[in-house]
Amino acid sequence: MRRLLASILIALACATATPAIAADGGGKDDKPKIELPALSPDRSIDQTANVNGRALHYKAAVGHIDVRDDKGKVIGQVVYTAYTVPGPATARPVTFAFNGGPGASSVFLNMGAIGPKKVDFGLGGDTPSGSAVLHDNPHTWLDMTDLVFVDPIGTGFSRSLVSPDETAKDFYDAKTDIEYLSRVVYDWLVKNGRLTSRKYLVGESYGGFRVPKLAYELQSRMGVGVSGLFLVSPYLDPAAIGDETALSPLPWMINLPGMAAGHFEREGDLTPQHMAEVENYTRTEFVTDFLAGPKDQAATDRLSARVADYTGLDPKFVRRLDGRIDRETYLREIRRDTGQIGSVYDSNVTAYDPFPASAQPDYNDPLLDGVIAPTTSAAVDFITNQVGWKDDAHYEALSYDVNKAWKRDNSDSPVTDLRKAVANDPNMTVMIAHGWDDLSCPYFGSRLILDQMPPHGPFQNIQLHVYPGGHMFYARPASASAFKRDASTLYGLGR
Repeated sequence: MRRLLASILIALACATATPAIAADGGGKDDKPKIELPALSPDRSIDQTANVNGRALHYKAAVGHIDVRDDKGKVIGQVVYTAYTVPGPATARPVTFAFNGGPGASSVFLNMGAIGPKKVDFGLGGDTPSGSAVLHDNPHTWLDMTDLVFVDPIGTGFSRSLVSPDETAKDFYDAKTDIEYLSRVVYDWLVKNGRLTSRKYLVGESYGGFRVPKLAYELQSRMGVGVSGLFLVSPYLDPAAIGDETALSPLPWMINLPGMAAGHFEREGDLTPQHMAEVENYTRTEFVTDFLAGPKDQAATDRLSARVADYTGLDPKFVRRLDGRIDRETYLREIRRDTGQIGSVYDSNVTAYDPFPASAQPDYNDPLLDGVIAPTTSAAVDFITNQVGWKDDAHYEALSYDVNKAWKRDNSDSPVTDLRKAVANDPNMTVMIAHGWDDLSCPYFGSRLILDQMPPHGPFQNIQLHVYPGGHMFYARPASASAFKRDASTLYGLGR
């Protein structure tokens, strides 16, 4: 379980050699600075994408924003990729996109979901050696909004200019993360003359943790109002996802509908009606029988039978575990007879278990391992070859080092900031989007959170949409199309 939890939320992998610290002659309170070559100047090119039979002309730009400490010293540089359609600043909205991890670059939303070009990844059959050639994305949001994809420090080509200890202190916790990224958004708007544009934020996974906090920080501290938020497979309540060995039924409740959805999809029977039945059971009888405990044999028999029915696992096996099926067990047992394992991000994306006879699992996530090669190759070719922005560093699509160094506080919930931001601005709209099969950030957790929102006023502006697929449900063309159609209403297009 720890192996999968380490890779949970889409975003991890940045193993960078530690550069030498330069002696810059500063005082004893100055932060040590890293000796690195200067970044390439900002570059842009004109491109065209075919979107639903119509040519969309736009400018693709790669540049960076300096991050300064409270003394004005540059301590980091955040690299971004922006796609803009020419026109007056007030005519088009601008949307800032963040992936998660912590430790993920924005390449997944950029070249898999809403950018004008995409590379195929995230579906069954996609492999690391698959094509990394970009092609037009029919589901891009660029015909609705300009797009800015932000790579936090330690991801993509973004980098810290201070020592590893100072880097962790300045960048690798939720508070400092929000403070410097909100300033990056502000600085980009100023730099590009876009403060009068409508502004939106989209965040995937831990990016969904970031976005509500960024919205409130921008709104209350930076003086930048945000018109809408898109939370994609968001990590909204770390404490609720919690430990599956805990006494609380909540982690088990949150996971069960996602497990059932994977089973129903394998049976060709995934429908909203079936999922409504599972949700109702999970809220009622499941909780009652769970809290009765394994000493209540009748309750455990009932619970185990229903869990086996919904997950497709062998009833005797489920009963042996008192009906308590953790994610790792589910993902390994659902295809035990074929020697395959499912992904925590989408239980129906599989790979072969390299050690199927081992009592302990010894593999990384099938989907996670499958996305690194095509996304890294596609991103580097686009940035350095097509746009012509050069850098000798390794592009970090997923950074395990950042993820490992991150200072976590599971009591810090972005739901508080979401409530405050929405309460402050009744015109703000929020869309939460999930895939049915995702077990890393299960949709049912968001459903339960929304059920606890106040029943009046602007909180009715928060919508939940669930699509076929998993964490990267947008990898499925039909889900990507539905996602764009639903998102268009937040931009006032009503497609």
